[in-house]
Parts: sequence; C-alpha cells; structure tokens
Amino acid sequence: MTGTNEHAKQNQQGTVEQAQGQLFSEDLRRLPDDVGYRGPVACKAADITYRQLDYWARTGLVVPSVRSAAGSGSQRLYSFRDVLTLKIVKRLLTTGVSLQNIRQAVEHLRASGVDEIAQVTLMSDGAKIYECRSAEEVVDLLSGGQGVFGIAVSSVWKEVEGQLAHLPSEHVDEETSVIPEHVGDELAQRRKQRDAG
Repeated sequence: MTGTNEHAKQNQQGTVEQAQGQLFSEDLRRLPDDVGYRGPVACKAADITYRQLDYWARTGLVVPSVRSAAGSGSQRLYSFRDVLTLKIVKRLLTTGVSLQNIRQAVEHLRASGVDEIAQVTLMSDGAKIYECRSAEEVVDLLSGGQGVFGIAVSSVWKEVEGQLAHLPSEHVDEETSVIPEHVGDELAQRRKQRDAG
C-alpha cells in the first residue's frame, strides 16, 4: 500500500512540475517600448470587437498607454502590454468573471512590472480572481477547492506576440505604419516605395 502511495505521490509531483513549465514560463522575449498598435490591430490580436475596445477605453478598464484618442480622426495606439491585458480581460469575461473583479485584476496587473506579470497565473472560481506565482500556489488553491480555471499570462503573452508579429505596428515617434517584411500586399509595397523615395 505504501509503495502505491509513493508512486502516486511521485506521479503527482511530476504532474506539478510539468504544469509549472506550462504555467510559469521564463523564456519570454522583451518587446520594444517604442512600438504601438492601432485599435483594429489590437482588436484582432485580442479577439475582441471594436465596440468592446472603445467601451473599455472610455470607461478606463484598458486605456491605450502609447497614444490616446485626441479628437475626431485621431487613432489610439496600444502597447504590447495593453493588447496582452485586452486578451486577458476577454478570457476572464468569457469565463463569467464580473467586470468589477476584472477591474481589480487589471489594476493589479498594471501595477506589476513586465517580468512579474509574465510569472503570474490567474486562477478564478468564477467570482474571485487569485494570482498564483508558483505551481505550489496553484496546487494549494485547488486543494482548498477554490480555483476552477487558470490563465497562464506567459501563454497568453506568447499567443499575442505571435499574432502581432503578422500585423502592422507603428513606431511611437512616427505616424507611419511599420509593416513586417513577410507581410506584403501590393498597397503596402507601394507605401514602402513612396516613403523610401
């Protein structure tokens, strides 16, 4: 009987270590601070509607940190971290977490540094949001019967990073778009030639 319990314990430890690799990744690339994304690009990367983006910006849930709208015709510009936050908000809303609790989580994430945020897994029971920084904290939360689902910020980070790599961005000090080299329709090539010449 003891041998069976030992084997089960070793399997559980192996599962925790495997989960830790998925929940608490450390191999995230630092992204430039001088690049921003327009609203439609942020919407596509975060899988939200423009109406949601606009509402969240107007109510202060997720505001663009690179450039806010300054009147008719101006464009908001969102940082990578803003887009990451939008994607996390979308996931939390999809799972039924209240907007009030999401606001608290967003404020906490906003106050955390980039290195800190990448090491967080958000757990929720549908009513409250818990921040876990290690696999042990996740196990403790689950053993207490509280956590129902989790969002590994590092996984969302990688997903958003991959999506944004194929979408246009803008340098903060410029008003022109930066089109990735591998994305090149005819209009983008003409713009590039016009700007270069």
